Amino acid sequence: MPRKKLVAKKLRITYVKSSIGYAETQKGTVRALGLRHLGDAVEHADTPIMRGMVYKVRHLVQVEEIEG
Repeated sequence: MPRKKLVAKKLRITYVKSSIGYAETQKGTVRALGLRHLGDAVEHADTPIMRGMVYKVRHLVQVEEIEG
């Protein structure tokens, strides 16, 4: 019986709004996601940790689910 391949989902996170005027913890979260400049986009594995980080700065980023 052939095994099914697990397709890992990924998140594409795009930095769309400046973090100026927001708490230092939110600025740190944006940096920890790997975002430096507006318009930057990064891809991360869809894990509970990443989901939590994105939730914390959801007003600053845009998120897309992609098949990895």
